[in-house]
Amino acid sequence: MEDANISDLMKKMEQLTGPGQAAGQPAPELPPALALTSGKSVDEVLAELNKSPLFMTELEENDDVAALQALAYDGTPLENAVNFKEQGNECFREKRWADAKEFYGKGILIVVAEDRRRAKGDPPAEPETDAPDEVRQQHAILEQLYVNRAACHLELRNYRSCTLDCAGAIRLNPRNVKAYYRSSRALLALDKIEEADDACARGLAVDEGNAALKGLAQDIIKRSAEVNAKRTVETERLAREARREKLLKVALRARGIRTRTTAQPPEMEDAKTQLVPDPDDPKSALSFPTVLLYPEHLESDFIKAFNETECLSQHFGYVFPLPWDLEGAYSTGGVECYMETLNGGLVKVGKKVPLLKILSSGNVEVVDEVVKIFVVPKAKADAWVAEFKMKKAAAGKSG
Repeated sequence: MEDANISDLMKKMEQLTGPGQAAGQPAPELPPALALTSGKSVDEVLAELNKSPLFMTELEENDDVAALQALAYDGTPLENAVNFKEQGNECFREKRWADAKEFYGKGILIVVAEDRRRAKGDPPAEPETDAPDEVRQQHAILEQLYVNRAACHLELRNYRSCTLDCAGAIRLNPRNVKAYYRSSRALLALDKIEEADDACARGLAVDEGNAALKGLAQDIIKRSAEVNAKRTVETERLAREARREKLLKVALRARGIRTRTTAQPPEMEDAKTQLVPDPDDPKSALSFPTVLLYPEHLESDFIKAFNETECLSQHFGYVFPLPWDLEGAYSTGGVECYMETLNGGLVKVGKKVPLLKILSSGNVEVVDEVVKIFVVPKAKADAWVAEFKMKKAAAGKSG
């Protein structure tokens, strides 16, 4: 590039970033849109600009492009990484965690890219970039960037990302106490108690007097006790449920009640077959969720708990009259009741017969914990039964 062009670019840069600085003074903070392009090649900068609809239409006429091209070559990778770290620190002090995270991330990318370049054996843009002292300084900054970004992740509750950044810092420096602390804090937030305890212990092994780690160790002990208490309660709950399920199966078997479960049982919330009043006492009575089906009117009623000692007439006492029964066809004495049998037929159910006697007959079954009873007006009962049988027969032939 000719000297005149360089001079013009420098003037453009001053217009964008402020007047020049004296030797030894810190680099002025760049606007984020410009700062994020630092350390990239011209082609990379232009490629990013072309992804933006705004720049795709105005790129050729934009006077700032030359400044951006100069900025892409301004400073060594170390200087650019330091610049991003400082900008991240400024955002962090202002509690702008997400912005700080992005600045730290850009700095990390710069140094990691240099390490990858060296691993490939590619030459640097400037020879001093690969000088041993320069590389050591790059890695020192990278360590700080990792641990700083981990702090942002911790504030943003990105706990897994926090642990990954801490791991990156620890790989560079196994004695980084901040990395152990932040990793342990993130693991504790995830209730990974053992891992949190391990990270905390490793940090204390480096600095046994560290107050933050000591406080964290107490938090881990407290949380461990809470988790263990919850685990104990949950274990006891599961054991209690398993015991109750076993008692229920024994009670059903002892009464000779047949049951069956389908692949898609209905959603009944807390309604279920159970022993009442005490599900832990085998001497308790059985209670069943029961559906009363009115096939002539395509209506139904749900009885949440039908005790085995009760009969239909007891429930009809509060179920009837039905709000939709404008003709008054449904009454305790004016209906017939049926259940489907094991072979697909029907059996008449006595309205004053205890439910236990009906279910233990061996001719019916409880499907998905629900007892289903058809309720039909007496005047229409014979016709409905005949139609039911005819439909079953037709279904059997087609099957």
